[in-house]
Amino acid sequence: MTVPFWVWAVTVGAILAMLTVDYLGHVRTPHAPSLREAARWSIAYVAVAVVFGFIVWSVWGSQYGTEYFAGYITEKSLSVDNLFVFVLILSSFRVPREYQQKVLLIGITIALVLRTVFIFLGVAIIENFASIFYLFGAFLIWTAIAQARHSGEQEEFHENGVLRLVRRFFPTTDTYVQDKLTARVDGRRHITPMLIVMIAIGSADVLFAVDSIPAIFGLTQEAYLVFTANAFSLLGLRQLYFLIDGLLDRLVYLNYGLAAILGFIGVKLLIHALHTNEVPFINDGEHVEVIPEVPTQVSLTFIVVVLTITTVASLYRDRKVREAQALAEKDS
Repeated sequence: MTVPFWVWAVTVGAILAMLTVDYLGHVRTPHAPSLREAARWSIAYVAVAVVFGFIVWSVWGSQYGTEYFAGYITEKSLSVDNLFVFVLILSSFRVPREYQQKVLLIGITIALVLRTVFIFLGVAIIENFASIFYLFGAFLIWTAIAQARHSGEQEEFHENGVLRLVRRFFPTTDTYVQDKLTARVDGRRHITPMLIVMIAIGSADVLFAVDSIPAIFGLTQEAYLVFTANAFSLLGLRQLYFLIDGLLDRLVYLNYGLAAILGFIGVKLLIHALHTNEVPFINDGEHVEVIPEVPTQVSLTFIVVVLTITTVASLYRDRKVREAQALAEKDS
């Protein structure tokens, strides 16, 4: 896939423009977005991502278009899992509802920058060490097993090493000072909990990138597609949070769906690793092509079907539980 420099420049410029609209149009005046506002902007960001996918399809062909859509849907579904952690972080830090948009946006911006670094490091590693697919595949299968074992219940949030390091070296105010990141207390500059929680959101998303970056490389090795799929899935994450905040606890089977997707991509990566094998102790360093590689179209179909079944089954179970609770309350 040949992507001219000017195409990269236009794409990055468009992403920066979307971020600018968010910063100037949404978070400059702190407010808690209504459900209608969140839905409208969520649809807009998804529409932009879909239109971009069709542009890729028409310019570079159906193969790359399918790879982009498979990557975008996978990243989007994994980002929903991120939202569970975002809920824990925001509630743990008791972030006022009107300031949550700014926290999410800056945290997501940090994550976008760091993920971009990870993506290009990943591309460089893949180009020089094809055997990395064995590691990626095994890691995703291990992650899938851990995801399937996860109960789906929200656990208590624990500060990571980055946050503890920040608190150790910088004085922090006890309370929020509106939506300011720093404040002067007794003549000394302090950072506020607002900055701390932004770092928490950004660093937490970087940890999720450890799963999502290998997963999307299992669907496409094109840096341009990996970057844009990640960028578009992250850009709409803030609006998605406010849209489905109340629905997250109803997606009880989401972890099983994500486990199936990660496991599928992990196996796909291992098969690809065998086809490009250069490891001396495996088949004497020769390629192993006993099992055919999984086409991207099959991957896309599998991902969509699994997410559909997971969502429908979750909402059906939630409705039955609510009906049972309502009946029990009526009888009592």
